[in-house]
Amino acid sequence: MERFSDDARLFFPATQRNVHAIGDVLADALPADGLILELASGSGEHGVAFQQRFPRITWQCSDPDPDHCLSISAWIAHTELTSAMPQPLALDVCAPDWVHDLPTAPAMVVAVNLLHISPWECTQALMYGSARHLSPGGRLLIYGPFRVEGEHVSESNQNFDDSLRERNPSWGVRDQEAVIAEAQRAGLSLQDIRSMPSNNRIILFER
Repeated sequence: MERFSDDARLFFPATQRNVHAIGDVLADALPADGLILELASGSGEHGVAFQQRFPRITWQCSDPDPDHCLSISAWIAHTELTSAMPQPLALDVCAPDWVHDLPTAPAMVVAVNLLHISPWECTQALMYGSARHLSPGGRLLIYGPFRVEGEHVSESNQNFDDSLRERNPSWGVRDQEAVIAEAQRAGLSLQDIRSMPSNNRIILFER
């Protein structure tokens, strides 16, 4: 995380590395219009980029961190999206009922780089909350690193997983199969799995 601006905007280097690849998948997966809820939006760079690229949808950022919410608001103002994009929600996916203050049910929930830096209970809350709150036929898109059949897909992912677990034993790269099973238990159906740059994946579910 970096701050180069004279306002509240934060800059996450990883965002510029993956925003175009994620956007290309969204181009196929997004509905024609509707509300898109992004969880753990971080700096807000993804949010404003996707609002600009897909102007017919409404991109709703959210994050439990007050500094991140300030950054999101600053990015919305900086990119002159105030009339198109709502202000961020201070939303914690681990809260019992994490969807609140939304004008309508989201057509899609998006979680980028969330599962590996949160406890497993957050993954469970994400699945059950999405199954409960998505509009009928709505989708959940998850992006990040995953183990496949219990194995890391690269040495760099193994090293990353080790560093995460050293920082917090409840964090770590999740098993793709465990994530899918949790989603299916919640009532979501698997739609697609896509390999992404830098040994990441997108997993797409539907209500």
